[in-house]
Amino acid sequence: MADAEQPRAAQAPGPDDSIGELKALIQEIQERVRARHATTAEGKLALPDLLPVLHARDAAQGKVASIGSVNPRPGGPVNALIQSWKRLVARTLNWFVPEQVEFNRGAVEAIEALLRAMEENNRALAELARRIEAFRQAGILDLKSYWDAWHTEWERKLAVNETQFLRGVADLQTAFLQRTARMETNSAEMSRSLHRDFTLALEKSGLEIQQRLWTDLERIRLQYEEVIHHELRLLRQKAWLALPAAAVPSPVAGPPPPMDWLKFAEKFRGSEESIRKRQGAYVEKFRGCRNVLDLGCGRGEFLEAMCDAGIPSTGVELSQELVALCRQKGLQAEQADMFQHLDCQPDGSIDGIFCAQVVEHLPPARVPELLRLMHAKLRQGGVALVETPNPECLAIFATHFYLDPTHQRPLPPALLTFYFEEAGFGRIEVVRLSPAEEEIPELKEMPAGLRQRFFGPLDYAVTGRRL
Repeated sequence: MADAEQPRAAQAPGPDDSIGELKALIQEIQERVRARHATTAEGKLALPDLLPVLHARDAAQGKVASIGSVNPRPGGPVNALIQSWKRLVARTLNWFVPEQVEFNRGAVEAIEALLRAMEENNRALAELARRIEAFRQAGILDLKSYWDAWHTEWERKLAVNETQFLRGVADLQTAFLQRTARMETNSAEMSRSLHRDFTLALEKSGLEIQQRLWTDLERIRLQYEEVIHHELRLLRQKAWLALPAAAVPSPVAGPPPPMDWLKFAEKFRGSEESIRKRQGAYVEKFRGCRNVLDLGCGRGEFLEAMCDAGIPSTGVELSQELVALCRQKGLQAEQADMFQHLDCQPDGSIDGIFCAQVVEHLPPARVPELLRLMHAKLRQGGVALVETPNPECLAIFATHFYLDPTHQRPLPPALLTFYFEEAGFGRIEVVRLSPAEEEIPELKEMPAGLRQRFFGPLDYAVTGRRL
């Protein structure tokens, strides 16, 4: 009862203790079996000898029958007394002897059963040994050598597989690193390309916007200048605008005196080559024009410069001799009065008008008339350029101006600019040409301020655009 009342944890051992005891028991049984069933020198299994056990069983069975009986002894009074005492003791123990006999008989039966089991075990072991020997002789089963060979081969394959696996991992890692580097390079190149394209597109858009802005500003400026010009002109010329449309024509200049004008121009004007080079600087002013008119084209130097630049141009000259000279050069020229020729042209039909060294030959009253005609015949945005001697340079009067007997009077730059404004031109520019000191080296001996103020360029040109 005391054992039954102990705690459950004390009665049942733990899993680790049971496993340990089981392993120890199995190891002990294996050692006993190896000791009892050691193989012989021939390799055959030695079965246990059961004869001692059989002899012991027979002896035990013989003793079982003599339990409860009195062994006989020789006759005599002492023996009789001893026999009587034994029989008394036997009768006294009669209640115990049957159970002992039963126990002994059961023990003998258990021994017999154990002997039969051991005989069966011996037969099974013998059969097993026979079969193993048969397998070994047939070369089918050699567990140890097979296991050693398999283990060695498995170790080799494991090493080979491990090497291949590590090499494959290294190759994959190398490929991954290369692909990562390539992806980074491609990404960086793509980013740079996108940034470059974006920058170019942004610059292009900025230039387009800037171009549109400047175009709009230019258009607005032209409109603004035109409005201002018309307002100022209306304020200054109310009386002149009130006159009827058919105004009285201004007096015309008289015919030039008869002389060899080609020889005159060669001697006092300059060679054709020098004049063509000088007037070639005006070509850029007429770039993009489709028809340009040269009033007073003379020997055709400007027409030649325009022809070399591929700009269509036509000359108008009063001298038949000069017109013939221009036509001999393959230039397009007409003999006509420039006022009449301009008056016959449709309004807004000419892209550009060039007039060099002409207005100083006109009576002063006809210069504004000429500029008004030029303005009327030019298209919107058309260019008008007038070149004339510069009266701001006092040297012009001592050298060139009075050499030509047809010169009427010089026009100062401020006056000609005012005529341009009155005629309706805008974006007026004044360019001074041919410094006097290049033709008169003595002027370099004068003070610089005095020389620049009174002995500057010999000629000047005024450029304006129709608003």
